[in-house]
Amino acid sequence: MEITKRYYRVERKDISFLKFIFEAYDGIAVITTVDRPEGIIMFRIPPGCENDVDTVLQDLGKNMMIEEYIPDTNDEFVKSRNMLT
Repeated sequence: MEITKRYYRVERKDISFLKFIFEAYDGIAVITTVDRPEGIIMFRIPPGCENDVDTVLQDLGKNMMIEEYIPDTNDEFVKSRNMLT
């Protein structure tokens, strides 16, 4: 099985908070900021941790904006960083 990549849009002010929360859940996901001005982040989720990540995101989503983001394959920033593969 491979690592799952998921993209989300959040408010910029919440990016560090989300990274801190997921670091506390040792190993369920690694968050990378893809586009800071737009609040786009990418989660790398190891096999078997998808449900845990979903649960945490659903709970956090009660108090902050977290929306799934589908990256555009023509997005030069994403392509240059090889974020789609």
